[in-house]
Amino acid sequence: MHTPRPDGTFDVEAIRKDFPILQRLVHDGKPLVYLDNAATSQKPKQVLDALEAYYAQHNANVHRGVHVLAEEATALYESARDKVAAFVNAPSRDEVIFTKNASESLNLVANMLGWADEPYRVDDGSEIVITEMEHHSNIVPWQLLAQRTGATLRWFGLTDDGRLDISNIDQVITERTKVVSFVLVSNILGTQNPVEAIVRRAQEVGAIVVVDASQAAPHMTLDVQELGADFVAFTGHKMLGPTGIGVLWGRQELLEDLPPFLGGGEMIETVTMQSSTYAPAPHKFEAGTPPIAQAVGLGAAIDYLSAVGMDNIAAHEHAITAYALEQLQQVPDLRIIGPTTAEDRGAAISFTLGDIHPHDVGQVLDEQGIAVRVGHHCARPVCLRYGIPATTRASFYLYSTEAEVDALVAGLHHVRAFFG
Repeated sequence: MHTPRPDGTFDVEAIRKDFPILQRLVHDGKPLVYLDNAATSQKPKQVLDALEAYYAQHNANVHRGVHVLAEEATALYESARDKVAAFVNAPSRDEVIFTKNASESLNLVANMLGWADEPYRVDDGSEIVITEMEHHSNIVPWQLLAQRTGATLRWFGLTDDGRLDISNIDQVITERTKVVSFVLVSNILGTQNPVEAIVRRAQEVGAIVVVDASQAAPHMTLDVQELGADFVAFTGHKMLGPTGIGVLWGRQELLEDLPPFLGGGEMIETVTMQSSTYAPAPHKFEAGTPPIAQAVGLGAAIDYLSAVGMDNIAAHEHAITAYALEQLQQVPDLRIIGPTTAEDRGAAISFTLGDIHPHDVGQVLDEQGIAVRVGHHCARPVCLRYGIPATTRASFYLYSTEAEVDALVAGLHHVRAFFG
C-alpha cells in the first residue's frame, strides 16, 4: 500500500499500482485514461481484498446473532462506523448513520423534517433554501417536501463565472427559513462554496444546515465540527469505496429528537400490536439489514485515504487541476463552465467544445481510451443557467497524472479535427 515518501512527496505512480483497473487496455490496446472520478472512483486492491475477505470468512447478519460469524460481522460493521466518525471528526460514533448513498441521506433528512414536531417541523409557513448549482439529489427531495407541506422553496443563483451569488443572503435566508441545504463542492462547476458565510446567516435565523459533501469528502479534509452544519451527507463509491454505501452525519441532539424515516427490524426498541418505541441513534435510522459488506469496504477505503493523507491528496489534485485548466484553455473553441482558476474549486472541470455536442465529444474520446462524463451531470438547472444543453466533464483524483491531462488535450484536438 502506498505511503508518502520519506521526504514527504506524493508518489502517484506508486498509488496507481494499487488500482488494478488502471492497468487495463481498452479499444484495441489503448491505455485506459480514467477521468470520470466525480461520477465514481476506482477501487484499490486493499478495498477489493477487504470485500472478498468479508464474504469469504465473516459473512453473517449483524447485531442479532450470538454465533461467531455474527459477532465478527457486527464488529467489522461497527468498526467501519468508528472509522467514518474519526475520518470526519465526529464528536460521537453514534452520529454516523449508514445509508445506501448520499441521495438517501438527503432524503432521510428531508423526510425527518417533514414529520418532526416543533421547532424542527417544516410546514406551510416555512421556507427551504437551496442553490442553483445543486445535484438533483439536493433539489428533488426539497421540492417533494415543499409540495407535501406547503413550504416555499427558495435558492441562491449563480454568477457568470460559476460562483454562488450570495450578495442577497439576508433576503434569501430569512426568519421564515427552516432549512438551508447546499453543496460544499459542485459536481458540475467544481466550485467550492463559502460555507462560513452561509452557516453564519442560517444560524442567525435558527435554520437547520444540511451540507452535501459528496464531492468534498473524497478530496479534502472534512471536519464536521469545523464545518458548523447540522447534517452532512456523502457517499462511499466516490471515495474508493464500493457502491451501495452512503453516510449521513447528524448532530446528536437532532438525531435524538427527530423521528425515523424507515420502519422495520433493528430500528426498534419494543414493538406491540398497538405501538412501537425506537432504538437510539444511529440504529433508529438504519431499518432492516444494513449494507454490511459495503460498510466494511468503505472502512478499508478510509484506511487507504488516511494512510496517503487527505492533505497530500488535496495538494496533488490542486496541482493537477491547475495544470488541466491551463492546458484546456489553450484548446480552440473550448469554454470552461465554472471557475477557470484552481483557487476555491474542486477537481471536476466541465466544458463545451464549439458547437460539437458533448455526447459526440465523449464518444470520440472514448474511442481513444479516455473516459469522461457527458450530459447535465444531474445538475440541469446549471445548464439552463448558462444556456447550454450539456457539458463534457473531466474529473481527477489521487491517481490522476499530468500525462492523462495531456492525453485529454490531445484527444480534444482529435475531436476538433474529426468534426472538421
